[in-house]
Amino acid sequence: MRYLHTMVRVKDLEASLHFYCDLLGLQEVRRTENEAGRFTLIFLAAPKNLDQSQAEHAPEVELTFNWDPEDYSGGRNFGHLAYEVDDIYAACRRLMDGGVTINRPPRDGYMAFVRSPDGVSVELLQKGHALAPAEPWASMPNTGSW
Repeated sequence: MRYLHTMVRVKDLEASLHFYCDLLGLQEVRRTENEAGRFTLIFLAAPKNLDQSQAEHAPEVELTFNWDPEDYSGGRNFGHLAYEVDDIYAACRRLMDGGVTINRPPRDGYMAFVRSPDGVSVELLQKGHALAPAEPWASMPNTGSW
């Protein structure tokens, strides 16, 4: 048995791709358009996973976009996605500059939480040891839930 992917339903495909690819840094691996089923599937992976010789075994996020509008609630009902980053402060700055609220700032230099446009909780973890506490993160309060 091997882990394949996590599926997340999205309401606004462009906003979701902007969040996951432009701001978070994932890359599109493949896309399927299904006219009969009226949906689009887009598989994303972290760039470092794509460079490995075993890239086809890299964990992926599957964005499922149903062409007919639906309301999805409870973005937290499955837990969260988690990604290791080289510099948690730079990752949070890039997200914040892109208009993303940092729900749980990396006050400890190690862990932060944000939410996708569809309310999916995303955890960011500093690679290796925690960075030294730094502003504005060290004094930034939590916002909302994660």
